[in-house]
Amino acid sequence: MEQLSQSLLELITQTATNMPADVRRALKRVLTMEDKNNRSGQALQIIGLNIDMACEREQPICQDTGMPTFFIHTPVGVNQIAMKRAIHEAIVEATKLGKLRPNSVDSVTGKNAGNNIGPGTPIIHFEQWEEDEIEVLLLLKGGGCENKNIQYSLPCELEHLGRADRNLEGVYKCILHAIWQAQGQGCSVGCLGVCIGGDRTSGYHHAKEQLLRPLDDVNPNPVLAELEERVMAHANDLGIGTMGFGGKVTLFGCKIGALNRLPASFFVSVAYDCWAFRRLGVRLDPQTGAIRRWLFREERPQRLADQENLPLTGRELHLTTPLSEEDVRKLRVGDVVLLSGVIYTGRDALHKYLMEHDSPVDLRGQVIYHCGPVAIKDAQGRWKITAAGPTTSMREEPYQADIIRRFGIRAVIGKGGMGEKTLQALKDYGAVYLNAIGGAAQFYAECVTEVEGVDFLEEFGIPEAMWHLRVKDLLAVVTMDSHGNSLHEVVEEESGKNLELIAPRR
Repeated sequence: MEQLSQSLLELITQTATNMPADVRRALKRVLTMEDKNNRSGQALQIIGLNIDMACEREQPICQDTGMPTFFIHTPVGVNQIAMKRAIHEAIVEATKLGKLRPNSVDSVTGKNAGNNIGPGTPIIHFEQWEEDEIEVLLLLKGGGCENKNIQYSLPCELEHLGRADRNLEGVYKCILHAIWQAQGQGCSVGCLGVCIGGDRTSGYHHAKEQLLRPLDDVNPNPVLAELEERVMAHANDLGIGTMGFGGKVTLFGCKIGALNRLPASFFVSVAYDCWAFRRLGVRLDPQTGAIRRWLFREERPQRLADQENLPLTGRELHLTTPLSEEDVRKLRVGDVVLLSGVIYTGRDALHKYLMEHDSPVDLRGQVIYHCGPVAIKDAQGRWKITAAGPTTSMREEPYQADIIRRFGIRAVIGKGGMGEKTLQALKDYGAVYLNAIGGAAQFYAECVTEVEGVDFLEEFGIPEAMWHLRVKDLLAVVTMDSHGNSLHEVVEEESGKNLELIAPRR
């Protein structure tokens, strides 16, 4: 199969950069459901622009290109060992070209492989069938939404919902709770794959398989079809909204499957996927490996955004780093900021390092961006950021307050908000949390005018390194201010009350 590696490389590239047709249709509907002048409406406009930019540039929709997961059907007699070898070759090449971020980390040493190859990476599921083509489906699901996957063992007690029993009503409560607990950390607007039953392993696997279904299909099981419709009818009444900013739309898809279970076990497994729902497929010639046809892909995708650039309201506040305490104390929850100057990326590895060591740069008055970019070198050997959206900030909650205090940081950029400890530090030391739009990797890469330096590249790898980025008009929303106010707390509390109204306690 001399064309197999090239076909797989094309599949990986298109999956990372080109939204599936059914997801585009669903998001097109979503874009009309919010007022363009409110926070969620503006976030949706950025999402639409980002999808268009990624497709036109053939660059990653989201900087977190996730764990590549292949679902493959082969005719009897196809050499699956050779196919696995070709997949590895294509993964390495896609990473080298910047279509995938190097995401494979040794769990023992913490070392990033740099090429997305290692034990368990990528994930490949093979199954034989009696058709005369090879089918390859690829799901790229990022870490932010992967962290919001959840599994329930019925019966159980659920916050705001009370007891969930071993019946479909209990399953319904679990699904609503799964949506609520994700808030903005899973990059809502989101989509769910759900499995009722199975064991702990098969349940999660089958839940992810539901994400391979077209969003506009109808479940062949009428009972499950009715449950899917019920979830979709009520999920958007929660008021969580895009990015957890509050709003009319929180979920754009729910697909439910079921497996038989043991008498002692009743699991409900939920695979949460974000708006950057990357899933494509191909049918291949079993002799040559050439692509015969695409699955889920549009040949000429229609633009999602109405305009080439984001229309501003005129109420945005312009700030330039380094920031003063006076700059920060003027900001209030809900303000939209356009930030310019030098900022520094920092994720899990850097935060842990800064708890025990000095910073390689002076961070007084500076901004830490929770971001693991895609970075490649140009022909002159200079680093270029090709994807740069925010990562989920809550992972840094154990560290952030101490780092704000020790280094005099004035602003943190991320997504999904942070907890009480960080909120208190913002108040005590005069700092602010800025929520960028999760997944909008091309929109934010456009704001990076220059890479001025990088620290810890060899030690931490590209995603976790400390990149020094000069940015212009990086847009983010103040969701936690220096006066003790948090939009995330408000939305979580209000959506919890809505949850109780939708499915009252029993």
